Amino acid sequence: MTSFAPAVRNRRRTALALVLCGGLTVALAACGTEEDPDKGTNGVARLTAAEIDTKARAAADAASAVRLSGTLVSKGGTYRLEMKLNAKGGMGSVTSKKQSFALLRVGDELFLKAPAEFWTHEGSGGGEGESADVAAADKLGGKYVKVPEDDPSYRHLRGFTDKRVLLGGLLALHGKVNKGGRDTVAGLRTVQILGGKGEGGAFDVSLEGEPYPVRVARGGGGGTVTLSDWGQAFPLEAPQEDDTVDYGGQLPKSSG
Repeated sequence: MTSFAPAVRNRRRTALALVLCGGLTVALAACGTEEDPDKGTNGVARLTAAEIDTKARAAADAASAVRLSGTLVSKGGTYRLEMKLNAKGGMGSVTSKKQSFALLRVGDELFLKAPAEFWTHEGSGGGEGESADVAAADKLGGKYVKVPEDDPSYRHLRGFTDKRVLLGGLLALHGKVNKGGRDTVAGLRTVQILGGKGEGGAFDVSLEGEPYPVRVARGGGGGTVTLSDWGQAFPLEAPQEDDTVDYGGQLPKSSG
């Protein structure tokens, strides 16, 4: 009688060898095609921290418009910003713990819109002074009040609507510029650059498309702001005349 055992054993060895070889081939192929973390990106992450910083600032300067949303902490106060800015001006709102007001600037014309309570300040001493405050508040509340250029508040308020000024302050890093880690912000892959180890501020730079800054963390707990809608146009027009009040050479005092 003829035995077939050797043939069976040979076939098993051959099958085992093929499985091992196949597995080894797959493993080697996987090692040889390890995914490049910069694949599909704009390549900015390969640059030095200083080069990334320069490119991000250049992209921000060149963009025709941007939207800012977040908080700023200054002199013990916290402000919530919702602003849209372009080369001609800006529009949006600023909210503090006590007050909220809207800002609109077209060219050099700056307007502030707030409820009547904003224009009522304490410490007037009552009497005629208080009556005058109430009358002014009633007149200005809910209207776009034109801020005179020689008013002490003009320069400060204008800064919230000036793309160059506001971004210049937000993107300022203090200390040696270093490269941080990678993250995802609003669905975009990013790389972070830091001032020092982050104590001097930080911002995330998009690795997709233009290398725009997309999130800023100010040093010393100074707030976090997201930047979006880069280059997206928005309508910017002065308010209607019947919705505007020109108070004169200087605004009245306000609770804000």
